Amino acid sequence: MKPKYLLTAALIVGAARMGFAQYSQDAIRYSTFQTGSTSRIKAIGNAGTAIGGDLSSIGGNPAGIGFFTRSEFSFTPEFDGSKVKATYQGQESNTSKSSINFNNVAAVFYSRLNTPKGADKTKGWLSLNFGISYNRTNNYYEDINYGGTNKTNSVTDYFAKDANSNGLASGSLGDWAYQQNLIDSYAAGTGSTYKSNATASNINPNGFAQQSSAIRTGGQSELSLSMGANYSNQFYAGFGIGITNLRYNTNTTFTESGIASVITAVGPPIVTANQPYTTTYSQDQQTKGTGFNLKAGFIFKPTDMLRLGAVITTPTWYNIDDNYNENLRTKLNNNNAPQGGPANYPFSYKLSTPFRAAGGMAIFFKQYGFITGDVEYVDYSSASLSGDYSSSGDNNDIKTLYQSAVNAHFGAEARLSSSVFLRGGYGIQGTPLKNNGSNINTTSGGIGYRNSDYYIDFTYSHITGNQNVFPYEIGTGSPSALLNKTNDNVYVTVGFRF
Repeated sequence: MKPKYLLTAALIVGAARMGFAQYSQDAIRYSTFQTGSTSRIKAIGNAGTAIGGDLSSIGGNPAGIGFFTRSEFSFTPEFDGSKVKATYQGQESNTSKSSINFNNVAAVFYSRLNTPKGADKTKGWLSLNFGISYNRTNNYYEDINYGGTNKTNSVTDYFAKDANSNGLASGSLGDWAYQQNLIDSYAAGTGSTYKSNATASNINPNGFAQQSSAIRTGGQSELSLSMGANYSNQFYAGFGIGITNLRYNTNTTFTESGIASVITAVGPPIVTANQPYTTTYSQDQQTKGTGFNLKAGFIFKPTDMLRLGAVITTPTWYNIDDNYNENLRTKLNNNNAPQGGPANYPFSYKLSTPFRAAGGMAIFFKQYGFITGDVEYVDYSSASLSGDYSSSGDNNDIKTLYQSAVNAHFGAEARLSSSVFLRGGYGIQGTPLKNNGSNINTTSGGIGYRNSDYYIDFTYSHITGNQNVFPYEIGTGSPSALLNKTNDNVYVTVGFRF
């Protein structure tokens, strides 16, 4: 198994204060997606389970496309602005990044079912509609930067830990650090135990200058194919398949400057000299994957005022190809030390994301609008990994570190005039982590214009959350950074009926 993520804990979703295997982090990163939707459903907090009649139903609750009585097409571009405020060793830093994507492109094709001549056209199976949509379900575009003076430990302690765990195999991180005089075995008095050359308090009384930088791009998307049927304008059933795609790219660098006590003569006696160093550990990851899932749902309308809906989504079964490389470069006493790497670790594995179940209710006030809410249950500890490697450690970490969560969505729509609608909503995405996790909160609002043939909807959403991340792992003394994250998104949906 490749040594991926051993330093880049800053890239996981709320790291726990303990070492755990790398692919368990992927299992959660690729499982915390949301259904792609139109601006209208985004504006009401993504609470679309019981609404029906919106193109978001294709990738959400497929029963909702049974409400359509005409064919329809829409597209939804998205502007995403990401901001991260990081606090590390008492020092604050801010980064921002923006991107433009297509969040949703969808079409429903209405197909009325034939009924016997003279039969009641409002009874029985009335229509069977088909839908296709592209949904962007996750956005990884983000920059993270933080730094400060660490007076407690050094990344060279982590390099020594790696050497003690894995030895000095050629091309290993511990071997690079040893060749660059960042670690050695003399301080331990034995040839098999390695220690940092930099962490003696008299060598670096003012601590170590540390800086971490991560650039992330990519996202997850789903091509949804669904059908929904209408029975007597009262019961709606649907079924769908989702063909998923993921792309995750990240480049991370961690830089530290300090003083190292370097052996200049082996003696006896051993002679050392204090020399300034700057070391940079770089990691690059490129991940691609494809998968599929199945959905089934219903909406029941006992009265014109009330709608009840539910949908279940199977696990998404992914095949993932991962390409990871790392290198270590050090300047010691103003001279370049032998470069470590780059070392490349291609790998392929399988991921099964958690099963999902959602239920919702909507109350309509004639032509004046509605209020709606839904909840979704996801057990992140049920995610699993497999492949041509021993996955038991990763799967045990998933069960130990992660938990079930409830995602809740609430929203309302008010009709201001015959064609203008005002909307608002709120959503909570529960944390998958048992410890050091944070819910993600979304506040949204929007306005829309609709007539019989076309419509345009605008939505703004504000998303907040935080996480503790660890630049390297050395046990209970691992340093951490607090990241406060904010996303400001704008969606515009343009739709046509035909």
